Amino acid sequence: MPVLPTASRLFRSALRVRTGPAAQVATKPAKETVTAGEQAIAMIVLNITILGPSGWILAHLEDYKKK
Repeated sequence: MPVLPTASRLFRSALRVRTGPAAQVATKPAKETVTAGEQAIAMIVLNITILGPSGWILAHLEDYKKK
């Protein structure tokens, strides 16, 4: 059997591992409903968290080029 690099061996062993479902799926309706306001706040926070840093970098790109 040929000797494989470490990354190849890890990848092959990861493919062999059988895992269960990542989350438990429930067939019942939710116990609490999420209001439209809560959804809006969650979406705003998510967008600021993801788009804020990249927007800052793009807005200051010329400053970074000068350094």
